[in-house]
Amino acid sequence: MPIPRRFDRTPPERDSTRINERIRVPQVRLISETGDQVGVIPTEQALKYAQERDLDLVEVAADARPPVCRVLDYSKYKYEQDQKAKQARKHQQQVTIREMKLRPKIATHDYETKKGHVRRFLDGGDKVKVTIMFRGRETTHPERGEQLLMRLAEDVADLGTVEQRPSLDGRNMTMVMNPLKAKERKPEHDKHGKGSKSRRAEAGAEEEVAPEATTAAEDAKTEAGAAPSETPAEEQSPA
Repeated sequence: MPIPRRFDRTPPERDSTRINERIRVPQVRLISETGDQVGVIPTEQALKYAQERDLDLVEVAADARPPVCRVLDYSKYKYEQDQKAKQARKHQQQVTIREMKLRPKIATHDYETKKGHVRRFLDGGDKVKVTIMFRGRETTHPERGEQLLMRLAEDVADLGTVEQRPSLDGRNMTMVMNPLKAKERKPEHDKHGKGSKSRRAEAGAEEEVAPEATTAAEDAKTEAGAAPSETPAEEQSPA
């Protein structure tokens, strides 16, 4: 159980960087504000050198013999370092691995529920480790577990790809799926291999064209059928 904040006696973290009077060694290797090496000089002289320029004497390599110190504006230097660390954390992507467990004889409804969870994990940018758990004599038919895993991979192919193919480890078979980036994702496919939206659009286009084509065909048949029927009527009238 975490300790309440009002009872926490831990002192706040201090900056471990030694600057100015906190540098207690007798001499240091000094680097000027322009990056030039001044040389090994007494610490008091190096501190005076920094004070004359209204800057700080900062220890940058404590393990060196003698320690290396640099003359700079420490507050500005610390601010720039904090900004660089902040930008690095912003661009760093943390990937979480979620696990989903299945049985080789899983029911259809349970399978659809588990598939929905896998789709949600992949859509959220998380990796998914899918595990098939075998019991008893089920271990004699590992191909059933592999078929189930590949079926799941095919059903969620629009959101993720297989990073690690199904592998058997004892009584468990595992497969790892990696989420696709937003620009790499494809629309969900139906059983016929085409997107449902595109199929509905094509069907609608066919419905719009079909009545016009039918009307034109009927008009053509009517004109073609009327011409031969009028000729015998004119020929028979004189008789």
